[in-house]
Amino acid sequence: MRLEGRCYCGNIRYVAEGEPTLMAQCHCRECQYITGGAPNTFIVMPAAGHKYTQGTPKTFTRSDLERAMTREFCPDCGTHLATKPPGRPVVAVKVGTLDDPAQFTPQMAIFTVDKQPFHQIPEGLKTFERRPG
Repeated sequence: MRLEGRCYCGNIRYVAEGEPTLMAQCHCRECQYITGGAPNTFIVMPAAGHKYTQGTPKTFTRSDLERAMTREFCPDCGTHLATKPPGRPVVAVKVGTLDDPAQFTPQMAIFTVDKQPFHQIPEGLKTFERRPG
């Protein structure tokens, strides 16, 4: 699969190639902060196939968490582009940044323990209160 995308202002572009390992929506409280309140929709891709083709994102990693994710975003418009977990060769690409968001088909909803009453989960989608086993 080949994914291409950009930030809102267009200053940063990326490509992600390879076989996706997960397509999901996350309802955790941390993701709600990042999205402004909605679930975070993402596609996990191999890190080796992910590169920025235009511009350079700014990164942020919380220093108070033992295994904090590194979040990459546009320094100009603030669009959250990707998340990289520590010690894993993957990148979670944010669906809203894709040139073709229709490439996303959720496989599951995770961290539904933090789901807000206004969050929607498609009927029949597998759900997990936390991370699946």
